[in-house]
Amino acid sequence: MKGLKVLQVGSLSERFNRRMAGEYGAEPYWKQADGPAFLAERGAEFEVLVTSARFGCTTAMLAALPNLRAICSFGVGYDAIPLEPVRRRGIPLSNTPDVLNECVADLAMGLLIDGARRIAEADRFVRAGNWRVGNFPLATRVSGKRLGIVGLGRIGQALARRSGGFDMQVRYHNRRPLAGCPYGYAASLVELAQWADFLMLTCPGGPSTHHLVDAEVLAALGPKGLLVNVARGSVVDEAALVAALAEGRLGAAALDVFEQEPQVPAALLDMPNVVLLPHVGSGTEETRLQMEELVIANLQAFIDKGELLTPV
Repeated sequence: MKGLKVLQVGSLSERFNRRMAGEYGAEPYWKQADGPAFLAERGAEFEVLVTSARFGCTTAMLAALPNLRAICSFGVGYDAIPLEPVRRRGIPLSNTPDVLNECVADLAMGLLIDGARRIAEADRFVRAGNWRVGNFPLATRVSGKRLGIVGLGRIGQALARRSGGFDMQVRYHNRRPLAGCPYGYAASLVELAQWADFLMLTCPGGPSTHHLVDAEVLAALGPKGLLVNVARGSVVDEAALVAALAEGRLGAAALDVFEQEPQVPAALLDMPNVVLLPHVGSGTEETRLQMEELVIANLQAFIDKGELLTPV
């Protein structure tokens, strides 16, 4: 397997880019002036594709790589990769699970606290000089509240553990109950939203969860409810979310992900009861380094043994 030709779809850190180019001779697809023309001329050379949850791989790109033997992706999500043709061609795909669970759960908890206690809004209040004029409005208590988790996978479970420090009641919604799980299961997402004070999204993206959180779910969460999304922007009907917030049918939202990143609906930018982050759930030095190392470990394992360490 020595000497496999590698194509890197998008730029990650400079450290990672240098290592990919220096150790594996990876071709930087993002530097090509005409990507499709480049693939038409040289696509048959490449046997391994290195990409990310952000950059993914289009169906057209996949078709232009007839000799592709493996895909190594940076990030846990793979909804930007066309799974059906990948599976049909028998191309193994790896992601970087587990190493980002704790940081994403940390950020999710931070967003929850910020959204409920209005921390970012209070910061803006002080900076604008408004404290000299009057007091900041009261916020919502976090401890002892009801937390509904949509997607009790690795990240959801890490979040649930953190919620124990705040004496929260936890229920969750999955496609099916988890055996031996200590938390209550809600078969209906609407029922979970009706019960919860805070609704946390930690489920995968993709067609099966597209607009899972729609107008009905948001109405069930209600004018005092808080929606927190660290999953994928596609999980939420963004137009319905904007309308619910604008009309006071939803209390607040704290969002790390959006449907058309990096585009954020203009209406959300002006809403004081919305916390907005630029998709930084795993964005710490320590976690990003671990993710890079896992991508490279998968690539090296495929070169050495023809197997991936963390196949999807």
